[in-house]
Amino acid sequence: MITLEFHCHTNASKDSLTKPEDLILMARKKGLDRLVITDHNSIAGARAAQALDPELIIVGEEIMTTKGEILAAFVKEEIPAGLTPQETIRRLKEQGAFISVSHPYDTHRKGGWKEIDLLEIVPHVDAIEVFNSRCMDPHFNHQARAFAEKYDLPGTVGSDAHGAFEVATSVLVLDPFQGPDEMRKVIRQAKVKTKLSPWWVHLVSRYAAMKKRK
Repeated sequence: MITLEFHCHTNASKDSLTKPEDLILMARKKGLDRLVITDHNSIAGARAAQALDPELIIVGEEIMTTKGEILAAFVKEEIPAGLTPQETIRRLKEQGAFISVSHPYDTHRKGGWKEIDLLEIVPHVDAIEVFNSRCMDPHFNHQARAFAEKYDLPGTVGSDAHGAFEVATSVLVLDPFQGPDEMRKVIRQAKVKTKLSPWWVHLVSRYAAMKKRK
């Protein structure tokens, strides 16, 4: 079995100051076997990290669509923000990426989804993020899990780390896999280890965003 972190950020995201090398160091220290780096609308940080530790890093991206955020792994070509969910998913499928949906019910973030929009993409995604450590209200995660169960979708979980210390707060424990197709085969049997982060972790990303705006 391996331990996987599916959702985290580097300084390629507008709201993180974490260097790829620092994220890798912390991930290795915490015993992670695979780490999907999912920067906002960018794969630059993930590519930089993969060059440093190709065994650990999976290139991913968190993409802002016109309806909410998509969370993808095994991304080969960067997807720009602002496309429709359908066009975003089409482009991801062209590259064979594994497609999940970020914190779908979190109304405190602009990347959250309306259920009517989620229902439109259910047939076209591989999973739903059923636990995000940065959700301020636990009910958001409960709703996401209930939705995934209702529509028979596997669940991903993640720390949504913006600071290196957050990484591995929530992880998947699953059979080893290589590539997106094998991941699709093993994801349903994955076990999860989850924990909510304290509220103040949001100050880390807010500080980063303010610092970068200067």
